[in-house]
This record gives sequence, C-alpha cells and structure tokens, in this order.
Amino acid sequence: MPARYPSEIRAVLGQVAPGKPLRDGIDRILQAGMGGLVVVGDGHNVLNICSGGFLLDAAYTPQRLSELAKMDGALILASDGSRIARANVHLVPDSHVHTAETGTRHRTAERVARSLNVPVIAVSHRMNTITVYVGEHRHEIEPTPRLINRANQAVSTLERYRTRLDTDSGALSALEIEDLVTIRDVINVIQVLEGMARIAEELEGHIVELGDEGRLVRLQLVELVGGVDSERRDIVRDYRGEDKAVPLDSVLDALTSLTTDDLIDPSEIAHALRLPTAALDAAISPRGYRMLSRIPRLPDQILQNIVSRFGNLQRIMRASIEDLDDVEGVGETRAQAIKDGLTRLTEAAILDRY
Repeated sequence: MPARYPSEIRAVLGQVAPGKPLRDGIDRILQAGMGGLVVVGDGHNVLNICSGGFLLDAAYTPQRLSELAKMDGALILASDGSRIARANVHLVPDSHVHTAETGTRHRTAERVARSLNVPVIAVSHRMNTITVYVGEHRHEIEPTPRLINRANQAVSTLERYRTRLDTDSGALSALEIEDLVTIRDVINVIQVLEGMARIAEELEGHIVELGDEGRLVRLQLVELVGGVDSERRDIVRDYRGEDKAVPLDSVLDALTSLTTDDLIDPSEIAHALRLPTAALDAAISPRGYRMLSRIPRLPDQILQNIVSRFGNLQRIMRASIEDLDDVEGVGETRAQAIKDGLTRLTEAAILDRY
C-alpha cells in the first residue's frame, strides 16, 4: 500500500467501507445532523482513560450506534466491532501527546490513537467528514462518488500503461533476439512497470476504502496487472549489474523506493539496477530469464541452471539440443521443448516487430 493507505490503517478502512455495518452506523450519525467519537477497541488500556458513561455490552447495530451518539460522550466498541461496550464516555488521554488538530473532538481522537495505538473514528457533522486515526496515521474518508471517480480515472490510466507495456515489451523481445538491446531500452520498460505498480497500489487503496462498491474495480485491476510482477522480476534478473553480492530483492526494493521524480530520470533507474549511469546507450545482453520464463512448464530451478551454464540469451539460443540436454535437470525431452519454445518466441517477436 502507498503512504496514503499504510498497513496500520487498512483494516479500519475495511470496517468503515460502504456496505459495512460500522459505516452504516456512522452514516446514520451524519444524516441525523450529529457528530461522534468512536473508539474501536475495549481493552484495559482504553478503559483506563474512560471516565463516566454507561456500561452496555450490547450487540452492535447501526441503529443503536446512531441513537447512542445523541449523547455527547464517546462510544467504545469491541475490537471487531461486534459489540458496543460503553457509551457517553469522557475520554481522558495524555495531554502531553502531540496533536496537530484544533477541534476538541479531533484532538481527543488523535491523542487516544497516538497514545494507545487503537483505531479512533471522529465524525464531524459541521464539516461532513469522517476521519480515522490509528497510531501516527490520520486518514479522512472521501465521499463514495468521489472515490469511484478517482478509481475509474486510475483504471483508465492503468489501461494506457498496459497498452504501452505490451508494445515496449514486445519491442524489447525483438531487440533481445537480435542482440541490439541498450540500457535505455531496458529503462524504458522498467519505467512503465514501476508506473503501473504505483497506480495499482493506489487503486488497491481505493478498493479497500470502497468496500462492496469496489468489486468491479478489483476485477479490472486483476486483469490489467496480470503477469506484471513476474515481468518486472525477470527483467531485473536479466539486466541488473554483475555484482552477485547484491541480492535480487535488494535491487527490486531499490526500484520500489524510487520517487516519482526519480522514475523520470533514467540515470536513477540505472543506478538502482547497478548499471553504468553515464552510458545509457551502451549495449547490454540479457541473461535469458525473461525469454525462458515464457516457455511453459519450465521450473525456475531448471531455468536458473540453464542461465548459469550458458551465461546469456544469445548462447542459450545457439545451444543445440545436446548442449541443453547436458544441463542438470533438463533431459532430452525438455531440451527439445526448450529449443522449440525459443524458436516460436523468436518467430513471434520478429513478426510483431516487422
């Protein structure tokens, strides 16, 4: 998830998503022209800062939540939201806990969340907002129509990126077969892959926040990003620097940590890949992971053995069936399948290019 949807707050967003009982209760509070403060958690740490109020221990219903919100105090729910533990409670958090909020209700909510690390939901009728606090994180729930619009825009952008990826990936395959790849060609594809990853992360956040309303968007997301993770991993395996002391996951993490501005700069991507940054038009040869991974039923360990034996894609393509058969775990039948598979991939790539 992106910073806008940190893991600490994701579960709470799921609880207050449209169609969920807790969201129904909160919406009822707003529709009745009221505000409220809801703490999701009734552990001893929460009860220790409660003063006054009523002990209920009643099953949660949206109607009960909205009726109890007519009283001024906070509402304490069980951690799973299944029961209303207390109502009309005055919360007394540590006043030394820093808060950037100005309103009384929101200052209390932030202090409770920061000091106890429990989810706190502040409902403001005057501002018509729902704000969720968990630990150090604050998230304001957007209206459902606006979220749907943002999700649709993200899907539209992702579709354009997918079209570009298919084009650039096909062009890269043809260049690999002709042994004409440059560092810049690789960076162009990685820029698209990383852009798609960031859009998909944001879209995942929208889907969580949309709840039942996000089912169609999720289906679209799954279709658009299918195979993107494996493509990204294979390209990095093919083209990362020669320093074997640097684990593959470290290179992938370096790409993930690049900012949006960094992604625009080819030298930053080259640096993350441990490649020369001063000669982006220099030739570079793939090791063969990406092309071999497109051959059906070829286990990753066998793929690794082939790459280790031949070193790069051109040598793999020139290898005879007997050469491939000599590789540990391959065998004559699989060697024939690999040779046939590479031939089909070569013909398809050249046909697409020309």
